[in-house]
Amino acid sequence: MLTKALVLGATGGTGTVIIAELLKRGIETVAFGRSIPKLEKLAAKLGNPAALKLMAGDVFNTKDILSAAQDVDVIFHSASVPYNEMSTRLLPMGEAVMEAANKLGIKVVAVDGIYPYGRRQNDKPIDEEHPKNPHTKKGKVKLEFEQMFFSQRWSKAQRLIVRLPDYYGPTANEASYLGSTLASIAAGKPAVFIGNMTVAREYVYLPDAAVMIVELAIRDEAYGQNWNIPGAGTISGRDIVRIAQAASGSKKPVISLGKAGLSLLGVFVPVMKEIVEMLYLTKEPVVLSGGKYERVVGPIPATPFEQGITETVQALKSRQSRQNKEPGSL
Repeated sequence: MLTKALVLGATGGTGTVIIAELLKRGIETVAFGRSIPKLEKLAAKLGNPAALKLMAGDVFNTKDILSAAQDVDVIFHSASVPYNEMSTRLLPMGEAVMEAANKLGIKVVAVDGIYPYGRRQNDKPIDEEHPKNPHTKKGKVKLEFEQMFFSQRWSKAQRLIVRLPDYYGPTANEASYLGSTLASIAAGKPAVFIGNMTVAREYVYLPDAAVMIVELAIRDEAYGQNWNIPGAGTISGRDIVRIAQAASGSKKPVISLGKAGLSLLGVFVPVMKEIVEMLYLTKEPVVLSGGKYERVVGPIPATPFEQGITETVQALKSRQSRQNKEPGSL
């Protein structure tokens, strides 16, 4: 039974929706992040619920995690590191989380992506048994994380990994391919879209993902495994832009960024250069099978793209409007 949870990376895109879903179910939740002001903003956005506790700390510090995880049943590890720091920081962060969980003998749900799968073998949706043959450095590091996470060293902790495709939603930020695209469209500004805009790709709406993640976390039989968190199908960049522009009422240009553009931007923004090796996913998209989830949990929540993108743009517009009205805004 899940009565109390700790969410690491609380103010990130996935952390925020997981917290909202936990609170909706009446589960006491500890939001853990680096910045108390950011955590306080999150709490205010959620209505300052009594069941939400804020804890500031360093996710690389086992003692900080131990302090925050007292009396919790599950740790949701949704903290992340920038692409350009992944090779040096992902595993140390995971080690700190697992050391704390193992000492306390509690469950851990790690939120991850699809990079360890590597290239798809055919056009069929891939399930959790798909061979993991990553050919990118980020995919290889992510596979190392999985191996560390399920290591016998942590015999006192129960563990599961949820794997999300590209995602979007009101809480998605620059860590999401679509985050900055939809934010720019909502603001009525020119935008960039990473990858080929004509190829249909899978995206999951973050509120839907949160429902699936929590549903798995409350089931003892889900632990010790990987789980796919699929979206509502596939959609092209052109259709995403069409829906988003209709919702925003603005039709400023949206430019597709490929290898050359990302490499150039990478001179000034290092993380952009790191996206280049992942562009294969925008040409040969990986689509996740949700069959395993359906067999164990039930129907997959799948908000239609028209609705999800519209809700996202409207929420971003509302947020931008509030920010513009704040004292000191230009």
